[in-house]
Amino acid sequence: MIVAGARPNFMKVAPILRALGRGDAPWRPVLVHTGQHYDAHMSDVFFRDLGIREPDVHLGVGSGRHGEQTARILTEFEALLCATEPRPAGVVVVGDVNSTVACALAAVKLGIPVAHVEAGLRSFDRAMPEEINRVVTDHIADLLLVSEPAGEDNLAREGIAAERVHYVGNVMIDSLVAELSRARALDMPAKLGIAPGGYVAVTLHRPSNVDHGDRLAALIDLILEVAASAPVVFPIHPRTRQALSTFGLTDRLSGARGVIACEPMGYREILGVMAEAALVITDSGGVQEETTYLGVPCLTLRPNTERPVTTTHGTNVVTGDDLSRARDLALTTLAGKRPMTSRTIRGWDGHAAGRIADHLIATWA
Repeated sequence: MIVAGARPNFMKVAPILRALGRGDAPWRPVLVHTGQHYDAHMSDVFFRDLGIREPDVHLGVGSGRHGEQTARILTEFEALLCATEPRPAGVVVVGDVNSTVACALAAVKLGIPVAHVEAGLRSFDRAMPEEINRVVTDHIADLLLVSEPAGEDNLAREGIAAERVHYVGNVMIDSLVAELSRARALDMPAKLGIAPGGYVAVTLHRPSNVDHGDRLAALIDLILEVAASAPVVFPIHPRTRQALSTFGLTDRLSGARGVIACEPMGYREILGVMAEAALVITDSGGVQEETTYLGVPCLTLRPNTERPVTTTHGTNVVTGDDLSRARDLALTTLAGKRPMTSRTIRGWDGHAAGRIADHLIATWA
């Protein structure tokens, strides 16, 4: 069983499903969608763009507080496992969302082995719900499949046995490599009426940025300042859109000069936008990885990152909470005064899913 629950998961399960569909895989992969993300913009369009087949099972858990949502996923997934005959050979969970930890916990309590794809990532910030999910999942999983060099060091430091840990590289880059030519063919800058290489893309969704009125208002100020120098493409996450409404900030973006505020985009659309951007400003972990592979400058509006290789080998700068620093870095980048170089990262090559499949087959078959 391969579990997907939320938007960041879909780019990771697509190549894994393809890899497990090859001739030497000894099982039939069963895709379970927990329904943690259920909005069409956050789920359906990704299945379509990435060529993911219809889920074999859709749990339909929906949204809710962290404890409430995690409990619903755990309950529903445990019932599914108990009703499945024969029992699954194993459960594959990806990333760090509530579905990841809930399904891993349900499986291990039933004695079903668990593989965690993207194991070992650490922000060292326990205020992030994702950090709790990562740590718990890594310590109960049987097979830990690591995406970046720091992951191996983190797991070793936490005392996890080396034989459970395997470096496979970044499976999300598999999806990027597979879809990049189609994403570029969409010619998103032309559709948006802007020049390739002459605009900024922004994505914001983390609670620490959008759930507090003062912080969100300051971020809107930052976007408007950047927009005075270059057009800003801002696909608005449902959580962010709700926060803008709650805090009375929607009108500040509506019709703002230089800001293209729009609905969330599909995978190919947002990839096509990022690939031609002069700069990406984000609080997303995945976007840090994608911009690094694309060689596009990235500013991460967080005090930390669980993907440090994007700052040491990639194009990412973590700006912390200092938005004046973020503004200065953005304007310097747009002026061409902050050249970006990126180095090759081991396993970020479009073939991570094949290595994942190899380890699953070798371990569970």
